[in-house]
Amino acid sequence: MNGTKESTLVAIEEGWDLNLDPTSFVPYYEQIVEQVRELISSKTLKPGTTFSSEGELARKLGVSKMPVRQAFKTLASEGLLAISKGKRPRIGAGRVPWDFHELRSFTEEMKRRGLRPSTRLLSIEVVRGKPEIIKALKIGLQEPVYKIARLRYVNMELVGFESSYLPARTFPQLEKQNLQSLYSVIEKVYRHKIERAEEEISAVAAGPEEAKALQTSIGTAILMIREVTYDTLHNPLACSTSLFLGDRYITMTFSRRRK
Repeated sequence: MNGTKESTLVAIEEGWDLNLDPTSFVPYYEQIVEQVRELISSKTLKPGTTFSSEGELARKLGVSKMPVRQAFKTLASEGLLAISKGKRPRIGAGRVPWDFHELRSFTEEMKRRGLRPSTRLLSIEVVRGKPEIIKALKIGLQEPVYKIARLRYVNMELVGFESSYLPARTFPQLEKQNLQSLYSVIEKVYRHKIERAEEEISAVAAGPEEAKALQTSIGTAILMIREVTYDTLHNPLACSTSLFLGDRYITMTFSRRRK
């Protein structure tokens, strides 16, 4: 559709529409962003639902792809639009803040924030630990460990990939457990009380392996968290590396000045 200076450009979908005002001094991309934010806020567009592609929305509005692409980048940076290579965009729930002062599992943290977490187990196998795993878990050179690979979702949207390692002698028959929440299994099934975790947090660009795991493009910003979890006797129970999409997570820390 081709709009004139006096017309309103409209894109209509089932249950919602976008209206662009060509006479406004507000750029098209900002108009799109603001209206999509409002549609999400009003629950007209719900997290997990599919959204128009760049090309589709541009055609419906009768504008070039440039303002739509700019709007999509802004919405993705806010966690309001999830864009995966080769897939239609999906509505997101916003960026998820994580308070690292409170030790919680992924499942516990997401539920606390009123979100719907879920986990997909990719694999669990017994392997020989690499040097860094042996050092972190304080085990013997030939001691077997469980290697667990899982995908993490929030409101049915992929947000992270996690690799975890646990000593096989400490957690026999771990493969028979429900591994939706590893912390829950450690404490409720194996009766090890988790006391603390040492975490190393860094921002990195996704390489080929990370991009494949997170179903994103090489070079995408991701948040990497390396963690070693300890029990009340200071024994290491597990070590893990978690990769989260950078446009879906922010960290929250609080500092107090010493007097």
